[in-house]
Amino acid sequence: MRTIYFAGGCFWGVQKYFSLVKGVLETEVGYANGTKDNPSYQDLKKGYDDASETVKIIYDENILSLEKLLELLLRVINPYSVNKQGEDEGIQYRTGIYFINPEDEIVVKEYFKTHLISDYKIEVLPLKKYFLAEEYHQDYLNKNPTGYCHINMAKLNPSERK
Repeated sequence: MRTIYFAGGCFWGVQKYFSLVKGVLETEVGYANGTKDNPSYQDLKKGYDDASETVKIIYDENILSLEKLLELLLRVINPYSVNKQGEDEGIQYRTGIYFINPEDEIVVKEYFKTHLISDYKIEVLPLKKYFLAEEYHQDYLNKNPTGYCHINMAKLNPSERK
């Protein structure tokens, strides 16, 4: 099992999207790489912290590669947008890839070298802080199927789904 953290705008849609992927074992939403310890959603909305809305993804590397996860992420985000994805704007909606395994940084940067032009706006950083988001945010779109989501779940091919 491996773990990677993706920020791709509102974490509700990112979590739902990756929870559908074959080889993803677990997802949860939280706040990454902010300045405050244990920030709340309201702290981000009011500008009291600069953490990004982030999805922790635990996956089986025997089924799913990090490169495939990156491919899937790039299908649903604009990698050149700053602090905005879909209708959501603000620093908490920036895009990022936060790693705990140093070798993942090399994989990500090599993948981006061949799949993106050089001025992409996705942060690629070690995970410094991560705090679990409030319970009502966990699996939000499963609990609220008509909730707002900027991600088109149809971007997942049937062969990529659980």
